[in-house]
Amino acid sequence: MTATYTFDVFSSLDGYGAAGGDWTGYWGKQGPELLEHRLARYGQEQRMVFGANTYRAFVEILASNTEESVRDPWVTRMRNMPATVVSTTLKGPLDWPDATVVSGDAVDVVARLKEESEVPLRSHGSLSMNRALMAAGLVDFVQVTLFPVITGRTGLDPIFRGAADFDLELVEHHTLDGRTQELVYRPTLH
Repeated sequence: MTATYTFDVFSSLDGYGAAGGDWTGYWGKQGPELLEHRLARYGQEQRMVFGANTYRAFVEILASNTEESVRDPWVTRMRNMPATVVSTTLKGPLDWPDATVVSGDAVDVVARLKEESEVPLRSHGSLSMNRALMAAGLVDFVQVTLFPVITGRTGLDPIFRGAADFDLELVEHHTLDGRTQELVYRPTLH
């Protein structure tokens, strides 16, 4: 049995994964439905997969504990899930309760994980890694949480810059707190 792999990403309407300036976590648009839904998404047993840059960013944000969103229950649950960090530069042990660093090409590592894992795989962020995994046909679902903001001047991390072309089949959608959209797609190379 092959485990499914979900690329889970937050996005502004104009396709940025984050923003500078005075934007806060969730672009300040989180609400109770969004937070409950995120907690439910992370309620099932699964393995997290991170690239080195995203892992480092999460560790830094969680250590600083200055962003209110790091105390959200779904973030705590994510941090306590088993995780694989794909990196050619990091060495263990990692500052994450149940994380293993695996050196090598992400495509090879994730292909092997999909064959060996008894639980679904999920990656939150890790943009360049997930673009490569999509191009290799290893991403089963792209879960985009679309926040009602445009960050044209302050947008950081264009999610799909440099990605291949894909057709997307909508398999699930939710409106949360009357303003935020979660769209789950099955991608296929175009």
